[in-house]
Amino acid sequence: MPKLPVVSGLEAIKALGRAGFVIRRQSGSHVVMTGPQGQRQLSVPVHGGRDLTPGTLRGIIQDAGLSVEEFRRLLKSRSR
Repeated sequence: MPKLPVVSGLEAIKALGRAGFVIRRQSGSHVVMTGPQGQRQLSVPVHGGRDLTPGTLRGIIQDAGLSVEEFRRLLKSRSR
């Protein structure tokens, strides 16, 4: 199993955006996103730039229908 990256909520939102997810709304410190065809909805916590805990990040990746490796590739494209 690939190792999870250490990312903040904002970094996760940017990576998910590259996968086709769109921000629909924000409720407090949680950003609600929907998938490319609107079939998936997920919530990403954004708490002052703090890193997401491993369990939370793993759940977000699973809810998005991605593998950890796919998510890592989306993060790597952030510098381009």
